[in-house]
Amino acid sequence: MLVDIQKASMWKRISAYIFDMILLGILAVGLATVLSFALGYDKYAADLDEAYAKYEREYGVEFGITEDEYDAMSEEDRAVFDEASFAVSADKDAIYSYNMIVNLTLIITTFSILLSYLALEFVLPLVFKNGQTLGKKIFGIALMRNDGVKINTVSLFIRTVLGKFTVETMIPVLILIMIFLGSMGVVGVIVIGLIGLLQIILLIATKTNSAIHDVLANTVAVDFASQRIFDSMEEQIEYKKQLHAEEVAKREYF
Repeated sequence: MLVDIQKASMWKRISAYIFDMILLGILAVGLATVLSFALGYDKYAADLDEAYAKYEREYGVEFGITEDEYDAMSEEDRAVFDEASFAVSADKDAIYSYNMIVNLTLIITTFSILLSYLALEFVLPLVFKNGQTLGKKIFGIALMRNDGVKINTVSLFIRTVLGKFTVETMIPVLILIMIFLGSMGVVGVIVIGLIGLLQIILLIATKTNSAIHDVLANTVAVDFASQRIFDSMEEQIEYKKQLHAEEVAKREYF
């Protein structure tokens, strides 16, 4: 077992990451389905669809058209379409359903992803020890602090919630939702691009090839088979003293 940092190979890290993300995606979708049912998301979606269908029948229009199709309309048809759109926007029940859909989408997305991260990237590593997720355990990867000491609960929480969940996942996800809803444009794309660029720079430039979550938590992914992980700094110091004493004894012998 070696004292120096034995970084896990990038291929192992990528493989473990893909495996863990597949599990996280499955769990998040399952939780989102449960939350959607519990919070009545489908009811609000059905009410909104019914409101759109009502005004489509009343005005003889279709709301689900592209911008090009709208531009290709005659002036008269465009006026009717605009009138129908105004009627929907003035319908209090339709607006209420729309607002509930937006709010529930944010709530369901946030909590399903958060709970998935907490289960697979925080609780499970506490059970497996050494910061190992199921993917890391399969591919022989462990986590430790950059100083060679075992990762603690606080570091693991920062790595999971602040790094992986907040910065790397939810900021891009919320921006994508806002782009989809039309409340954010090119600025959102730029922010997502900058986060991705920062991730790549850190992976290349840091000595430990660490991602954002590892930089924030001061942790490093290591090869579990060859890395010695100390329970405390005191244990590491004593171990280094022992190695030094053995080295001095060898020199005196020769």
